[in-house]
Formats: sequence, structure tokens, C-alpha cells
Amino acid sequence: MRLAACAEMLFTELPFVERVRRIDDLGFDVELWDSRPKDIPALKATGAVFSSMTGYSAGSLVDPDTADEVVRTAAELIPTALELGISRMVVHSAELVDGQAARPVFRSTGTMWATGARTLQRLGELGAAHGVTFCLENLNTVLDHPGIPLARAKDTRALVEAAGHPSARMMLDLYHAQLGEGNLIELLRSSLPFVGEVQVADVPGRCEPGTGEINYAAVHRALADAGYTGTVGMEAWASADSEAALAAFRGAFSPSAA
Repeated sequence: MRLAACAEMLFTELPFVERVRRIDDLGFDVELWDSRPKDIPALKATGAVFSSMTGYSAGSLVDPDTADEVVRTAAELIPTALELGISRMVVHSAELVDGQAARPVFRSTGTMWATGARTLQRLGELGAAHGVTFCLENLNTVLDHPGIPLARAKDTRALVEAAGHPSARMMLDLYHAQLGEGNLIELLRSSLPFVGEVQVADVPGRCEPGTGEINYAAVHRALADAGYTGTVGMEAWASADSEAALAAFRGAFSPSAA
């Protein structure tokens, strides 16, 4: 397994490029959110391996009126992904503004479902043409992201399965899944055929593994037993020191911990 860490949430006292350097120096791949305000040449010059970035900037995957915006803005961001060597571009089932639903919806419909599956298929086709994979991330609606339809892991897995394209996968976030669904080990086992990456943080607090209730030793064993060799990304805040948080993350997912 490759380990990645989200530069948006660690070493927050440093300028962004310096955060990337610190994460890279410690031996982790780097995850980004919105690339548009970033100094892309400076990030590239760090020599870091970039794992993923946000893959759209407008529109809702499940809204017939704005789904075209998802595909259009995804196409606009692909050159940045290619410049940084990023292979996974993350999308969600709704448009987010500062992490919240731009237009909250509290009931899903069949039209949303059909639109989401078709839009994800279109993103898969777009990604295949450029050598990137679009990953649909599950979110929790009970705490962090109320009003986002079809956001649970079981919904994102069903949409990916319906899209049926190898360049459209899941970004399976276990923090969000624990808050919204639980039963993480079975969720992992059933979802892995559709997963592009696994993301982790503990509950409560969204900090590094070992700070909350999730048994990440069991999670790691389940991944190892299933033969998972993809990326595990820590999208988490540091409970105290960022370097110590990354050390705890590495410890939880080291070969000896399985």
C-alpha cells in the first residue's frame, strides 16, 4: 500500500508549498483539494508525488441542470492533474462551497440517481481519454455535509457500479462512512472491487488513526487480507503535532501492523 497525506490539513502553520515539502520529506504522497489557487509550478518543483486532487469546480453530478458543468470543469482541471502527475481526480455527488452543499437537498430521486450514473460514466470516458481516474467520494450528512444527496458509501458504490467504467471509481472515505454507516470491515470487503483509493481519519474529531473509536488495526488487516495494494490517504487533522500524526498513520498501516 502507498500512503498519502492531505496537505490541506497538516502543517497548517506553514505556507502550502512548504507543507508539501514536509510531507514529501517524510516519505508520503501528497493530496490536494482545489488546485486553482495553488502555485502549480512551485508545487511541481518540490518533486513530491501527488496522489489526488479535487476534480471539478462547479455543478452537481446528480442535477440534470448542472451536470454538464461537472464534466466541463473536470475537463478544465485535467491539464493541472497531468502537470502534477496526478492520476486520481475526486468528485462528489453535489456542488460544494467551502465544504457545504451549494444547494442542499434532503431527498434523493430517481432522476438524481440516473443523472449521477450517467454523469459518472461521462467522467470515466473523459478520464480514460487522458489517463486519469475520477473517484466519487462518499460523505457523511449527519455532521459535516448535510443536504448532499446520494452521499453515503453504499450510494457512491452503487453509482460507480451503474456507471460501469474502469476510470470511474470510489474514493472510499472511512471517516465519513463511520459517521454515516459503520460496519467498516464489511463495507471495505464489498467495495474494494470498485475502489480507487481509501481515505482515513478517526472518529470523533477527524484526526489521525488512533485518536478515536475506529479500529484501524482491523481495517489494515482487512485491506492486507484482501490483497489491496492501492493508496491509503490520511485526510485528517493532526491532534497535536503534524509529524507525530503522520508517524501514527504510518504505524497503523505498516506491514508489521497487519
